[in-house]
Amino acid sequence: MKKRYLYMLLLPGLLFLALFMIFPLVATVGSTLFQDGQFTFIHYTQFLTDAYFLEILGTTLLVSFMTTIICVVVGFPVAYYISKLPPRGKSILLALAIFPLLTSSVVRSFSWMIVLGKNGLINNALMGIGLIHEPLSILYTPTAMIIGLVHLFLPLILITLVGVMENINHDLVEAAQSLGASRFSAFRKIVVPLSIPGLIIGSILVFVGSLTAYTTPALLGGKQRVISTFLYQNAITLNDWNAASAIATMMMIITFVVIAIMNKAAAKFNPKG
Repeated sequence: MKKRYLYMLLLPGLLFLALFMIFPLVATVGSTLFQDGQFTFIHYTQFLTDAYFLEILGTTLLVSFMTTIICVVVGFPVAYYISKLPPRGKSILLALAIFPLLTSSVVRSFSWMIVLGKNGLINNALMGIGLIHEPLSILYTPTAMIIGLVHLFLPLILITLVGVMENINHDLVEAAQSLGASRFSAFRKIVVPLSIPGLIIGSILVFVGSLTAYTTPALLGGKQRVISTFLYQNAITLNDWNAASAIATMMMIITFVVIAIMNKAAAKFNPKG
């Protein structure tokens, strides 16, 4: 009787997920598999044999992977430093890290447009000190998208890594050093493996966020298309909802594949995690 009562408590949440998540996903995928009442994969074969779409897919994956790698490389040492601070200092730095999340991505993207433009701060500074003689074309390139997305998602990986690293017993590092290990060796063999769960979670959040982001690539990428802007174009501009549903389905498949690969990597690098 008690278990039945507990299961009843799950019912509202399950109904909510079924109605607003599972059913729309099934409807989206199902609409791509039928045309004129017949089962078909034509929507997928058209995209996967289209050189223009494959170029968009390649740009999207490149931007997403580079954003994830940069966030990991930049965020890992910062998160380790924050995790070793006393509670007061940790709270202040975490608040500063989270603060950009309170600003709209539209505002941040327009700010980067001012910084990266041909008459922006970077080009004016480089030309002012004589390093370049004509403005660099940074805005409306994949590089601009990566810069904007790193700014957008770096706080996510910082939060997840700090949450894992602060639970690592730093006495293990001191014990390894007392047994002759260098600081770098102790960090590599103790801190890094124990941080793998947070690293994987943070990387998935950054990659999926970069893969599905629309505002930042649309504003900073210009004519450079990614999957999200291509989906918007098919759905809103061309009013081709079947094509848009097929693109959305492929985005979900890519997400699941990347998550599976990262989980495999986590199991390999940290079997006991």
